[in-house]
Amino acid sequence: MGRERVTMEHVARRAGVSRALVSIVFRGVPGASEATRERVLAAARELDYRPDTRASRLGSSRTRTLGVTFSVGHAFHGDLLESLYREADGAGYELVLSGVTPTRSEEAAVETLLAERCEGIVLLGSSQSPAQLTRLAERVPVVSVLRPAPGADVGVVRTDDAAGLRLAVEHLRGLGHSRIALLDGGRTAGAAERRRGYRSALRSSPALAETVLPGGLSELEGAAAARAFLDLSPRERPTAVTAFNDRCAIGFVDVVRQHGLRVPDDVSVVGFDDITEAGYPHVALTTVRQDAERLGAETVRALADRLDESAATTVAPARVVVEPGLVVRSSTARPAHAASPRPRPDLP
Repeated sequence: MGRERVTMEHVARRAGVSRALVSIVFRGVPGASEATRERVLAAARELDYRPDTRASRLGSSRTRTLGVTFSVGHAFHGDLLESLYREADGAGYELVLSGVTPTRSEEAAVETLLAERCEGIVLLGSSQSPAQLTRLAERVPVVSVLRPAPGADVGVVRTDDAAGLRLAVEHLRGLGHSRIALLDGGRTAGAAERRRGYRSALRSSPALAETVLPGGLSELEGAAAARAFLDLSPRERPTAVTAFNDRCAIGFVDVVRQHGLRVPDDVSVVGFDDITEAGYPHVALTTVRQDAERLGAETVRALADRLDESAATTVAPARVVVEPGLVVRSSTARPAHAASPRPRPDLP
């Protein structure tokens, strides 16, 4: 065939059937015998034919595509995308991705998905206001993942972030720590709920002291938090920190180790997310696990329920909160005992 683009007509000629039969086979609808299907698929393999799914969608009243916005560089979003792909495939949908970067807004990412005729939109860690979300939901069904959307007519699938921070603080308190810092996430999705969980856990134990240091999403922000931590006098420094996410925790650990502190002997560290890197032997980070598989499954189910033509048109947006879990590794331990005071020399 040279460099000529292979079409359904080429497949039909090779298989000795009509173009209509080739279309039936690739659409997966009744109308072709099993022998014909096998002959068409064999011809397609021989010719290295790939169906033009975009063209087929343009000719249909439904596209069966779900659009997903995600933050480029957010490690846990990658875990979620893997789950979303698997669940969407099982439900008969395709995903179209549109990234959010420092120079590309979420609004621009959404407009790209709408131009692709996506039937539903998944927003990972959305920063849009309730009013913006409501306007978007007037056009297509929307699910906000990882962030609550009070006042907006959209589905929500998220982790109980506040419960996750309570798990982290309770774990550290159980080890005997009384000075536990939070490396904060600022305005990032989930950060407000995690602050609330941290402070709730402190209120339940009056012996715990509050220390909130600026943190963030990345290792660089974790490194900056470590420098702020190191600026505290040794007597003021918390003996444990719980970070906004795993990448922040990893950046923190790297810097404090460079300055001679031992993890967990001098400072215990807890992350959040349980990304793949957290389980590497040289990292071994204790962390709060978000269930990416469950979050992905609930997200696809929430949209499919609203898009299913057989469902009632009044299906309400889903509101699903998934419980987190604690994964204990070697970055946390009991606080080191204070050095015993030196004995005073006997007075003459």
